[in-house]
Amino acid sequence: MKSSRFYLVFSAVGLLPISLSYGVDPNRVLPKIMQIQPLEGDLIHVFRAIMGLYLALIVLWLLGAIRGGPLMRTALISEIAFMSGLAAGRLLDLLLDGWPSPMLTAYAVAELVLAAWGVICLKTLARQAEATETSATSRPG
Repeated sequence: MKSSRFYLVFSAVGLLPISLSYGVDPNRVLPKIMQIQPLEGDLIHVFRAIMGLYLALIVLWLLGAIRGGPLMRTALISEIAFMSGLAAGRLLDLLLDGWPSPMLTAYAVAELVLAAWGVICLKTLARQAEATETSATSRPG
């Protein structure tokens, strides 16, 4: 349980600056860290929507870490799906367009590692729940 909490908080804290870089002031931040030209109009809107999606997931992950129980399982599944989806998109991009910048390559590696870590946390949580359920049903009543 503690490792799952740590995983969710670790990921939420790590994703927060990335999400804010997409939406708070993308024209100032993104050209400095990526090969992105100044944005305007609908493209800024898209980046701010991405920021909103990331922030919503961060809230879910933190709630799962704090409250535990079924919400933790939901948070873990959502994070596994999120990280796996990002990594799959980056791998598709690698196949179609070649290697991205070193920073985005590092993001892909981190997403794969975080997805795998999430699967481990989810399996551990399931084993703990099963053990708790088994011990509760085997007690004389």
